[in-house]
Amino acid sequence: MSQENTDLIRAIYDAFAAGDMAGVLGRMSPDIVWNEAENFPYADGNPYVGPDAILAGVFTRIGAEWDMFAAVPEEIVDGGDTVVALGRYHGTCKATGRTLDAQLAHVWRVAGGKAVRFQQYTDTLQAARVTGAAGSI
Repeated sequence: MSQENTDLIRAIYDAFAAGDMAGVLGRMSPDIVWNEAENFPYADGNPYVGPDAILAGVFTRIGAEWDMFAAVPEEIVDGGDTVVALGRYHGTCKATGRTLDAQLAHVWRVAGGKAVRFQQYTDTLQAARVTGAAGSI
């Protein structure tokens, strides 16, 4: 089943890159639990439960606040029911014009052919600097 799990996660990233939100959300369990990294701008809604909450609290905000935002997996690690994506975020913050180029690690849990849990890890200080939230840090 682990090849199917990595294929599922890869398909989520492919759908996101294509702007296919139905394709992203349709691969998630109705009760998926999604957590943004602590101190990341969208962690204020943690945990997001269900695709609708993720769409409203994360993806819609990304679309409103970033130009050319991308989550680019460079490696997908097969851990059976746990799949880890390693890669980079890219984008330009609309409010500041600054660009983001930050490492990412995403830990996905898969059950029944759907993503059921997500945990983001990333450079939150870089994100805060790019968005202007970090001040002079």
